[in-house]
Amino acid sequence: MNGPDFIVLTGFLGSGKTTLLRDFLAHPDGADTAVIVNEAGEIGLDGVILREEGADTPIAMLSNGCICCQAGSDLAFTIDRLLAAERPGASGPLRRIILETSGLSKPGPVLRQLAGLADYRMRVSVVATFDATRGAETAQFEEAAAQWAAAHRIVVTKTDAVSADALVDAQDEAASLNPLSEIVAIADRDRTVAAAFAPLPGVVPMPAPGLIATGTAHPRIAVRLATPTAVMAYDDLAAWLDNLAGALGERLLRLKGLVRIAESERPVLVQSVGTAFSAPRPFGEPQSAQPMFLVIIARDLEKGELEAVAPAGLFTLQ
Repeated sequence: MNGPDFIVLTGFLGSGKTTLLRDFLAHPDGADTAVIVNEAGEIGLDGVILREEGADTPIAMLSNGCICCQAGSDLAFTIDRLLAAERPGASGPLRRIILETSGLSKPGPVLRQLAGLADYRMRVSVVATFDATRGAETAQFEEAAAQWAAAHRIVVTKTDAVSADALVDAQDEAASLNPLSEIVAIADRDRTVAAAFAPLPGVVPMPAPGLIATGTAHPRIAVRLATPTAVMAYDDLAAWLDNLAGALGERLLRLKGLVRIAESERPVLVQSVGTAFSAPRPFGEPQSAQPMFLVIIARDLEKGELEAVAPAGLFTLQ
């Protein structure tokens, strides 16, 4: 039996994370939700705001610094405590835990800390906010770029402060920064709040061709499409991924896609947040017509850098 959804709510400073979460907790869909608030500082103001607005919502505070920068965070202990706590009068078990990160947190290190809680079988996802009034200008900050790249869903915020045309532009900018992400860009606030934390579809989307381009919404972020040239040996794939991570280091923001390997009848799902790779696993049916591809999102990518990754010839790069 699966456990609750675990949602990492991230977004750069001032992009509207706390407001989005506060509105969701006041929404009927927000019932049976627990919240963990992490702030880079000791005051924990966001937690105070949510306590005032969240009524009976269980809220745990991690105000001992940004958890993505800590070697020994108490995040795992806090999650374990929330899941084990009795909930008298509750309508049922917890449906979700939402971790609101600091605006300076990178999701990759946060996700790695969840590895020790595999027994709870939580469905983990990342939701990032995208400020419609600032667009992609904050992509110059490494933290913002990492947040958008890691997101399964990007929610465009502050839509009431921009025109309809500007909202469309913000949607396009967000999609170009991460074509793997579902984009929520809705003028209606109630619909935005409901969509922000809805269950994610269990599919691997093939990015639209127009979203894979050499010129993206910000010159420091590159989105490249790698198409397998043939079925490959698992060892060759593993070597290529290791060499890619070694060559790019922290500049590798996200990788996801499907490839065929000689050792499996079914396509294999490959994905990473930063250089933290999940174990490749079979995905789909043996005769699936799903296109094979990898989308690579990286920062400050130099010309020819991906083409130089060995073993050569495994992928055609666009």
